[in-house]
Amino acid sequence: MTEHYLTDERRMIQEVAREFAMKEVLPVANRLDPEQGDIPMELRQKMADMGYFGIRMPEEHGGLGLGVFEYCLISEELARGWMSVASIIARASSLMGVGGWPESKRRELTAKAARGEYLAAVALSEPNVGSDLAAVSCRAVLDGNEWVITGNKYWCTFADGADYIQLLARVETQAEPNARYAGLRSFIIEKPRGELPRGCSGSPIPKIGYFGWKTWELAFDGCRIPKENIITGGNSEGFKNTVSFLNAARAHTASRSIGLARGALEDAMAYAHERLQFGVPIADFQETRFKIARMASEVEAARQLMYHCATLMDNGGPADKEAAMVKWFASEMAERVTSEALQILGGAGYTKLHAVERYWRDARLTKIFEGTSEIQLRIISDRLLGKPTQRANA
Repeated sequence: MTEHYLTDERRMIQEVAREFAMKEVLPVANRLDPEQGDIPMELRQKMADMGYFGIRMPEEHGGLGLGVFEYCLISEELARGWMSVASIIARASSLMGVGGWPESKRRELTAKAARGEYLAAVALSEPNVGSDLAAVSCRAVLDGNEWVITGNKYWCTFADGADYIQLLARVETQAEPNARYAGLRSFIIEKPRGELPRGCSGSPIPKIGYFGWKTWELAFDGCRIPKENIITGGNSEGFKNTVSFLNAARAHTASRSIGLARGALEDAMAYAHERLQFGVPIADFQETRFKIARMASEVEAARQLMYHCATLMDNGGPADKEAAMVKWFASEMAERVTSEALQILGGAGYTKLHAVERYWRDARLTKIFEGTSEIQLRIISDRLLGKPTQRANA
């Protein structure tokens, strides 16, 4: 099946990304992750020069014009070096959907995004809202020619370093009064890079991993933005657009999970050949060999499911079930594989002298963001069995 998916062009893309990750990304991660340093601008520029911020952007907007498959292919390689680097490329998005802007502005900023020069932070969750995005309470009220944003957001990674924040908020509406997602819209909050928007305060959230950038708690108190800074669409389009966006995001998370697991597997294999116990390499011990065999099989199974899911998306077919499947399977796999790799390294794996502990910490997050494992299982079971009676009309 791999031969079917990996054309000569895709193999070349994969090889170039692999070399870039090992030579440019991994050394930076090994140096900066232990001290919780930010992704350097120099590395970001190298990624931009490779075209990695514009993988899925149309060529007419300065992108590579490739699909979800290539996006995931490259992301796996980048995550092998540092998951945060594989994540930051997702912060470059087309702005052609901001219907209130003149086309010249939309084209200019989309082209900048493809070059990595105009990146987003995404503010969806709130202190009391995580998986249930329909419960968002952050408000946007129209006051003349401006929207006034009031409310709190949580888990907004890159809020300081981004060039704008894409925020999900609720507007007053009389339409669809029984739908919990009614009135949810997506807004664009432009701001200077390195600062929070005017009318917004916040503080970084202390994390156990996912270093390379900061994750923020934000409080919007009368933050004003132009009336036209809203994603095109009618009432509740913010919620629907977010759900649609999450399918590709979940495939992307699967690719990052696979990259983490593969990094841990490869490091464990190298260590097993080097580490001697009882006069022989631990790679000679059956338990070690069987561990590695299981780990490699799980990584490859997740990769093949990811290839299938990405192909469905690129062919325009429905893939919400498959996206949930691969996100669930790959993230659960990554936690197991990275934990087993740490076990193979023993005490050495529990130190910051080896990258395995980073893969292990970051893999744990993949089961939570872009929808928890439990949410993925809910989506899958709903597609297979239909919604339970008590949720039939939700």
